[in-house]
Amino acid sequence: MDNFTKEEIKNFVIGLVVIVMAMIAVAIYRWQSSVWADAQKTDYALYATFNRTDGLEIGNKVRMAGIDIGYVEDSVLDSNFRATLTLKIKSGIAIPDDSSAAIVSSGILGGKYIEIEPGGSEEFLTEGAEFVYTQDAMVLEELVDRIISMGKAKRKQATVAKESSQETEKKDE
Repeated sequence: MDNFTKEEIKNFVIGLVVIVMAMIAVAIYRWQSSVWADAQKTDYALYATFNRTDGLEIGNKVRMAGIDIGYVEDSVLDSNFRATLTLKIKSGIAIPDDSSAAIVSSGILGGKYIEIEPGGSEEFLTEGAEFVYTQDAMVLEELVDRIISMGKAKRKQATVAKESSQETEKKDE
């Protein structure tokens, strides 16, 4: 150690610390990935069929009561041109067999996810079961059209009511 300067010793120690930290990070990563792989083996698959899944992608979340309980693992087009999704649900979560699955948005422009509304049945969906009740994704343009048509209908009702009250006033005179 007498032949090395303080700067060289400092650089050696820093290098050694970096190598040890990298080895610890690799060990944690390998342990965590094995834990994740074991967890995925215990998850179970459910199926849900929708007419439209606009904006929903593989990997998007599956939630119940606002809590993440799984993810969308796969999507295929069936013989009737409907989208059948494979939902991976965490083990230990029992879903009543009369529950419904709906594609909803996180906000006006937010991402999509599957929201499961639990039913009241005492029987539960098992591995490979399919949701009987599903609700398709709402398309933003359709939503805007609905809001506009509701506004027009209200305005028409108000106009009819106003004309009716004016006719009643004229008759009273």
